[in-house]
Amino acid sequence: MTTSPAPVLVAGAGPAGLVAALTLLRNGVSVRIIDKEPHYRIGQRGPGIFPRSLELFHFLEVPEVDEVVQPLLLTQVYKPGTVEPLKSFHAIPYTEPTPAIPIFNPKLIGQQTLEAILRSHLEKFGVFVEVGTELRSFEQNSDGVIAKVAKQQGSGEVLETIEASWLIGTDGARGVTRKRLGLTFLGETRDEVHFVTGDIRLKGKGIDRVHWHRFASGDGPEEKGVMLRPTEEVGEDGFQFILTGQGFDSAKLATDKEALYQAIREVTGTEIEFKELVWVSQFSPNIRMVNKFGEGRVFIAGDAAHVHSPTGGQGLNSSVQDSFNLSWKIALVQKGLSPASLLSTYTTERLPVIAEMLELTTAILDKTMSRGQKLYMLGVNYRYSPIVVDEFSDAGPVNAYGLLQEGVLIAGDRAPDAPRLTRGDGEPTRLFDIFRPAYHTVLIFAADSASAAPLLSALSQYDSSVLRSAVVLPSPAAPSSTTTGDLTLVDEGGYAYGGYLVKEGQTRVVVVRPDGVVGAIVSGAQGLEKYFGLIFNPL
Repeated sequence: MTTSPAPVLVAGAGPAGLVAALTLLRNGVSVRIIDKEPHYRIGQRGPGIFPRSLELFHFLEVPEVDEVVQPLLLTQVYKPGTVEPLKSFHAIPYTEPTPAIPIFNPKLIGQQTLEAILRSHLEKFGVFVEVGTELRSFEQNSDGVIAKVAKQQGSGEVLETIEASWLIGTDGARGVTRKRLGLTFLGETRDEVHFVTGDIRLKGKGIDRVHWHRFASGDGPEEKGVMLRPTEEVGEDGFQFILTGQGFDSAKLATDKEALYQAIREVTGTEIEFKELVWVSQFSPNIRMVNKFGEGRVFIAGDAAHVHSPTGGQGLNSSVQDSFNLSWKIALVQKGLSPASLLSTYTTERLPVIAEMLELTTAILDKTMSRGQKLYMLGVNYRYSPIVVDEFSDAGPVNAYGLLQEGVLIAGDRAPDAPRLTRGDGEPTRLFDIFRPAYHTVLIFAADSASAAPLLSALSQYDSSVLRSAVVLPSPAAPSSTTTGDLTLVDEGGYAYGGYLVKEGQTRVVVVRPDGVVGAIVSGAQGLEKYFGLIFNPL
């Protein structure tokens, strides 16, 4: 048995684990990431990516996601047992983007494609997922975590002890991390509801590649449903399929390829040539969550912390948001810049979000509400968090998933984007190109450079490696040659002042956290000191 050190060990290399690892690496913190599966997972799985997650990948500098994602296709419903169309509709209506919300529509990307993109970015840091490596157990003390892992090697295994400062368990609902922590996982399993899903290659008469096809055998308790979504990620004749309905023997369909083919033929009522069954799985919805997201130096994220119905497409999206929230905090504590108590806010902030998400997805499963913009996660907020400061609003907390309200911005909300900004050198930019997971961005809205000077002076006492200042001047003001700070921006389009509710001639400071959340809205140095006093160790 060998012993190896690692600042952070991430157990589980799905999207949650990969985002945790990449966020830490962007913060200059080394990681090891392991996964018990001997090979990378295949399958589209949950392909829906919502706007807030697309913003996250932008902040993490993963442009390939935006290059690969595809828009939602028009859904087409057919007369039972035929390929005769009954109606076509947009499952989620298109919303026109705005300057504050440049990404306002869900997109699609297969999970295997997303994971491959994220792995490629880890590899730029020299970090590779250690497949076939399973977390068996761990112990922790005030100094760190001692994890026992087993790596498959030929017909045997090699045992290793990893001494880490922190352990992040993204090892799924059946993983070791949550169980060893002894966290509760209360909820229910809907045994009466069955899904069979997977990827398939086929060609069928009347089944085109420009619609998301929905077939049903009829009405009643024995109704069978088939959905086919064209996806080039599986191949030029590839589809993701979902079979639902009590009339199906889901266990047989997941293990008998010919039975699956026959079921699809039966419900669609058309001639189909099946080329290949790439991947298949069957499941019943579990609706469960933990009582807290960590203990001591060990934390969980994603399916290890919460599972739910796939309706609403929140699984992957909420999982990567968990990791993003946690990882910038671990980075600051690991660097010795913040107290360990900062990590308690991971549970404080994410637990209400996940609780409300479970209610939303369960309601959709029960067909008591329709899909809506809440699922886009743009209204997810931490107004109730103990580490937000707002000197301009005394509004109380709202639901954690929230709803976007025009003309409202309160500490704890998502930070809006703003285009048509000009740097001091004349280069155009936007706020989303400035926000990054390695530092807090301090936006100083001031009428002129002189008004910003005292605030820049107040920021000089903090570690510059985790702070970035940006003086935002109204147009047509010109940057002064005496302006200091990291950036000086002129708000040529007025979108920054408008989106951040800054009045003419007013000085306002908005601190944007590494996860793109407004941490503070204050008027001056005293407010800055109050906020950073909650984040950093005493000076």
